[in-house]
This record gives sequence, structure tokens and C-alpha cells, in this order.
Amino acid sequence: MALITRISRLFKADFHAVLDQLEEPGQLLKQAIREMEDELAAADKRVCLCAHEQAALDARRDELERSVQEIDEEMDLCFASNKGELARTLVRKKLEAQRIVKRLNSRHAANDKFLAEQKASLQQNRTTLDGLKQKAEIFAESAAESGEANPFDDSAWLARDLRVNDEEVEVAFLREQHRRSAS
Repeated sequence: MALITRISRLFKADFHAVLDQLEEPGQLLKQAIREMEDELAAADKRVCLCAHEQAALDARRDELERSVQEIDEEMDLCFASNKGELARTLVRKKLEAQRIVKRLNSRHAANDKFLAEQKASLQQNRTTLDGLKQKAEIFAESAAESGEANPFDDSAWLARDLRVNDEEVEVAFLREQHRRSAS
């Protein structure tokens, strides 16, 4: 059984290696940018909808608070006119309105928290998108120049880092010579 598993892993690894060579990094980067732009647009839409809901919650809360004030005035009139049953009905309406206001306030607080998180996430994603766009521009520029190695190729980065110019050799030579002559 272990032999079959190992052979299976070997074929998968070879298959993935072939796929990696078939994929074009430039096209993958462009696709990633498109997907991120779509996600940012959707996030913008969610933030906008939440902001509209916040405004609607504020309006509904204000309306209910005005209604509670009117009910208070009506209850004053009922108590002054000795209408206990009518006052009892108004007390029920007031309690219901106050309960709704309490729920609206908790919903408003939850929306505030959601908006803050979404805005922070949106800003972070925009920064990431800007970075990806810059990388895509660099990639496009380097792909346009023939003969230069792919900037996303790890071996190309390594080769650039390992290059030693003549001035560095001369300075290192002088240091070594000075160190040996001092001993």
C-alpha cells in the first residue's frame, strides 16, 4: 500500500511541475488583479449598503423616539382625565416602542463594528492591490525587454545577488593584502 501511495505522489508531483511550467506568471498576475478588483467592488458595495442601513436605522430610531414623546404627552392627558384603561394601552405602546429602539440601537452598534472592520479590511486590500499592480507593471516592463531574466524567477534573483563586480574584487583584494601584511 505504501508503494502505491509513493508512486501516486510521484505522479502528482510531476503533473504539478508540468502545470507550473505551462502557467504564465503574467497572466496569473493579471487574473489575480482582476479577481481582487472584483472583490474590492463587492466590498465597497457591502460597505455602502451597510451605511444606507445605518441611515435607515437612525431615521427609524428618531421616529420611534418622537413617537414615545407623543405617547408620554397622551398619557399625561389620560391620567389628567382619569382614563386608566386608555393610559394602560399607551403604556403598552410605549414599552413596545422602547423595546424596538433598544433593538435598533444594538443593531446600529453591530453595524458600526462591521463598518469599521470592513473599512479597515478594504483599505488593506486596496494597498495590496496597489502592490500587485506595481508588480504587474514591473513584470510587463521586464517581459517587454528581451534577454533579461524573469524577475519572478528565483534563480534569476539569486544570480543577480551573487554577481560580483570588479570594484568589489579590488577592494576585497586590498583588504586581504593589508590583513596579511599586518600579521
